[in-house]
Amino acid sequence: MARIAFLGLGQMGLPMAERLLEAEHDLTVWNRTGERATPLEERGANVAPTPSEAAAGAEFAFTMLAGPDALEDVLFGPDGLAGALGAGQVLVDMSTVGPDVIRSVAARVPEGVTVVDAPVRGSVAQATDGTLIVMVGATDEDFERCRPILEPLGEVRHIGGPGSGAAMKLVVNAALGAAIVALGEALALGLGLGLEQGAVLDALAETAIAPAVQSKRSNIDLGQYPARFKLRLAAKDMRLVTEAADVAGLDLDAARATRAWLDRAVDRGAGDLDYGAVVAVILGEKPR
Repeated sequence: MARIAFLGLGQMGLPMAERLLEAEHDLTVWNRTGERATPLEERGANVAPTPSEAAAGAEFAFTMLAGPDALEDVLFGPDGLAGALGAGQVLVDMSTVGPDVIRSVAARVPEGVTVVDAPVRGSVAQATDGTLIVMVGATDEDFERCRPILEPLGEVRHIGGPGSGAAMKLVVNAALGAAIVALGEALALGLGLGLEQGAVLDALAETAIAPAVQSKRSNIDLGQYPARFKLRLAAKDMRLVTEAADVAGLDLDAARATRAWLDRAVDRGAGDLDYGAVVAVILGEKPR
């Protein structure tokens, strides 16, 4: 059993924290909206009033936040987590923020604090049943220290040294974003050429974007996109992809086009729907 602080109880963070609690760890949680912590408190978790107080006595401090701005505020803002950490403690960031942010965090935490990046692949269902893919950037020694703590969350993969987990998450998101936009554009083309929607989706289910078709077909058929992963977060992720590409001197036209479609969908009111709602926007439908 380890003493763990878990900060960020959003759609993904809450079920992930529940998995750690079920693994019988001593869990302290914090969330900006305090009522999100109530189900965990009722099951024995401690609730901290501030990020800094969550760190007290923790061996591992996990952050699962919406993006770089939220991470910056929780770590380095008033009552921030980072200032309360000390030598020997491990900060495990599971947010999608990119490798440059991870390097910046590692340079600013107190001396002796270990920073590990461990973003995940998967959605709410996988977070709930413990089948996420956890992509870890860490030294060999730090990975082995964190691995048994992360295993209740899913399959734990050591990608490479510090920052590599965050980098791999951008690579994965670039592909996932392009796939959902390719689905929307291919379907729009088929409908524009007079084909039946079902026939088009059947054909696309036999192509390289089959996983996207299988995952979102029921949403497309019903015209409803309840959030499993919010579109505004997908748009943020593609912004991180294109910014990282710019820094690396790469000209990624597909990534920029994907970002443009997701941004357009946010502008049309789909930000709190599932990211698959970009298909409805591409089809010229009102997403719901």
